[in-house]
Amino acid sequence: MNARRVILIVMDSLGIGAGPDAYKFQSGDIPDSGSDTLGHIASAFYIGTAIQPARPLRLPHLQSLGLGESYRISRGTLPAGWSRCDLSGHFACAESLSTGKDTPSGHWEIAGVPVRFDWTYFPKVPDCFPPPLLAEIFHRSGIAGSLGNRHASGTEILDELGAEHMRTGLPIFYTSADSVFQIACHEESFGLDRLLGLCQTVRTVLDESSLKIGRVIARPFTGPASGPFLRTGNRHDYAVPPPAPTLLQRAAEDGRDAIGIGKIADIYAHTGITEEVRASGHAALWTETLAAIDRCRDGGLVMTNFVDFDAVFGHRRDTAGYGLALEEFDARLPDLIAKLRPTDLLCLTADHGNDPTWAGTDHTRERVPVLFHSTSLSAPRKLGLRHTFADIGQTLANWLSLPAVPEGTAMF
Repeated sequence: MNARRVILIVMDSLGIGAGPDAYKFQSGDIPDSGSDTLGHIASAFYIGTAIQPARPLRLPHLQSLGLGESYRISRGTLPAGWSRCDLSGHFACAESLSTGKDTPSGHWEIAGVPVRFDWTYFPKVPDCFPPPLLAEIFHRSGIAGSLGNRHASGTEILDELGAEHMRTGLPIFYTSADSVFQIACHEESFGLDRLLGLCQTVRTVLDESSLKIGRVIARPFTGPASGPFLRTGNRHDYAVPPPAPTLLQRAAEDGRDAIGIGKIADIYAHTGITEEVRASGHAALWTETLAAIDRCRDGGLVMTNFVDFDAVFGHRRDTAGYGLALEEFDARLPDLIAKLRPTDLLCLTADHGNDPTWAGTDHTRERVPVLFHSTSLSAPRKLGLRHTFADIGQTLANWLSLPAVPEGTAMF
């Protein structure tokens, strides 16, 4: 067995500037051209706000690994307030060729399987779900109806409909700019198991239809009957499986460890995952990631998604919160690097953007950083602009001496 291991970290939504096709995508009613998650956060910190005194965004460890230089490949300059520093990693910038800017599209492409087909998106109108679809869901599940049935922010719709849900017991159905069917229910009054069962029913109904919906998402919440309501960490995603073998599947099929931390198993529809570790919040994700590195066998893979960048700060357009979360993440990186063996490869990347300064509350179509660290790599090296995230998966497959993934070119 190859003694090399891979630790793959997805900094969910940390885009580094609009991709070349960003004009085809929108957040709210504004095209994504000009979106820049990292750059706009850094600028906001450098300029300062009423709640954030002016100072540079401080990410020294990510900068050392090449985050600033990766950003320079994308944007031609460093983020505001940053200067050149000594580098310790190999770095690149990657743009997506998948048809969507959603979580599965980005993650599947990272693992070597770009999404070439078109997802189905529910229209941005009232009563966005087709009546025959709802009728079949009601028939199969036995529920009497639903609330919502529109595009909405997950927190705002709880403020609007949470109390009515508590009175009526009807689930809240809503969607977003992604290919998703989201269901919010109270963990106690409706029941978490009942919510998850309803989501499984909806997934089955969708799979039997002509609609290509990427995920059904359970959004449990708690709170008193009149509110306020708070979403819990018991979210579950029910995704369609990738259309071809991913890096994770290559590892699992070869008898290697493929440990998925956080929502990784959900994103890949539980395919190619040899161990699923659920955790909510960045502190718990760090704890589980470090523990998984300790038990990952030679030739294995640990993959973690740090979701709060996206879910807690990006979608809620909290620029200061996003920046502070990045600084907290950066401060934990030495703990991870100290765990690495000489033949381990650390890869940090992102799956799309979610610019907290942009219009709307949706993801943004952006390039992403690709940062590699291993003491067995040569001197720091610029790996250039990659035209698909799949180059990441191909590089990691090559490092682990696994069969090639469907697409992409290995960077080393």
